[in-house]
Amino acid sequence: MNPLIAALNLIIAQGCMGAFDTIYHHELQAALPEQPNAALELAIHAGRSLLYGGLFMGLAWLWWGGMWLFLLGSILLAEVVLTLWDFLVEDRTRPLPPAERVLHTIMALNGGAAFVLLCLYAPVWWKAPTGLTLVNHGWQSVVLSIFAVGVVVSGLRDAAASATLRRHALHVPSFDFGKAPQRLLITGGTGFIGQLLCEAVLREGHEITLLVRDPLKAAHQFQGKTHCVTTLADLSPDTEFDVVVNLAGERVLGPRWTAKRRGRLVASRVDTTQAVVAWIAGASHKPRLTISASAIGYYGVQRPDDTTARTEDSQPQHDFLSELCQAWEEAARNVTQYGVALAVLRFGLVLGHQGALPRMRLPFKLGLGGPIGSGRQVVSWIHVEDVVGAIAWAIANPDSHAVEGTYNLTAPQAVAQGEFAKTLAGVLHRPAIARLPGIVVRCTLGEQAMLVLEGQRVYPSRLVERGYRFRFPELQPALRDLCDANASD
Repeated sequence: MNPLIAALNLIIAQGCMGAFDTIYHHELQAALPEQPNAALELAIHAGRSLLYGGLFMGLAWLWWGGMWLFLLGSILLAEVVLTLWDFLVEDRTRPLPPAERVLHTIMALNGGAAFVLLCLYAPVWWKAPTGLTLVNHGWQSVVLSIFAVGVVVSGLRDAAASATLRRHALHVPSFDFGKAPQRLLITGGTGFIGQLLCEAVLREGHEITLLVRDPLKAAHQFQGKTHCVTTLADLSPDTEFDVVVNLAGERVLGPRWTAKRRGRLVASRVDTTQAVVAWIAGASHKPRLTISASAIGYYGVQRPDDTTARTEDSQPQHDFLSELCQAWEEAARNVTQYGVALAVLRFGLVLGHQGALPRMRLPFKLGLGGPIGSGRQVVSWIHVEDVVGAIAWAIANPDSHAVEGTYNLTAPQAVAQGEFAKTLAGVLHRPAIARLPGIVVRCTLGEQAMLVLEGQRVYPSRLVERGYRFRFPELQPALRDLCDANASD
């Protein structure tokens, strides 16, 4: 086979593996555009993708005669340098799963083989007259052209995400957790809310111990500033904590609620909470306060024509999500028998640079956003800074028993889903006309479609009564803050 055609076939295989790596590992698994420490890695990915775009298009349609071969060689050399740099940055910023490391090894071998074949063909180009001539390699040219467009779009997206992360790093919110140093035990600290909480706590000079599944990941996220354990048995009973913050829980919205998935949802919440309470029971020095997460799913669903606001005194229902929250809270409530104050936080839809908002925002940025289902269902939301702010408010109070109780963590202004869509579209300067039919949501999500199609009008009665001041009580300013409405992206 002609070495050039063989090289093109290997490069096409490289493009397929690269697309899988980007979509599966970078987007779905690591969610790099949402990770605060991924700005440099994304910038490298952007530069390499743009180089790949030029390489794919150039090899698809051009004959690199004579001195033009040096430009092709420079592109290949730059790609190699960026790849090696990417390897170093990845090792410093995040632990790669075994599957991603294996794929990178295969890609390196495949890319090396393609490079060798191009080198074997290089004398043919070198002996030709200097100039760029149009050629057509048939289906390989077509496929490489499609890949070129794809990697350029991916590169521009990574560049925008990198720039956004850098801007976010310049705007670091501060919170008052009370007099330092306080010692905190935190579960779920590497999650969406937990990351911001831990960064804020560390910035104020407090000490953190994290219960995590992957200590290496946590070490990368927080630059080794936290102590990590994989099981509470690793902690001595003499270890002293002032506050325990229990945020652990697998994401509810995701794969269908099969029996196995329901079991994981229960275990990640109830079992973890029971383990925390058991450790506190055996601890020589009890924490003064435990803060435990829950969700407004506790109240069940609410018909659009029901305008009654759910407060902390409202009753639960008998669906899976409500019963899950009830069991979760009951497990946490056992800590009070050891003299520890307990604050239970029922989260609404938390809006932040991670979590649900980036996925909700994408169709709007493409001009394809709009109401979901009827649009009448009520959305009870809260800005992530107000979640951390409420936690800080509870920790900072020297009288822990004064903050005991259950709190709805939602903004005072709940809105209909259609109004939410309209506001988001307005912030992004996009239309909100592409309604997503409810039947599509039900077919896609199954039983958990209730989370999207059924509303809850929840009011933060206890937070308001006890004087918490919301940073973002209204939806439009919250979305403007999170969507970088004044930025170029």
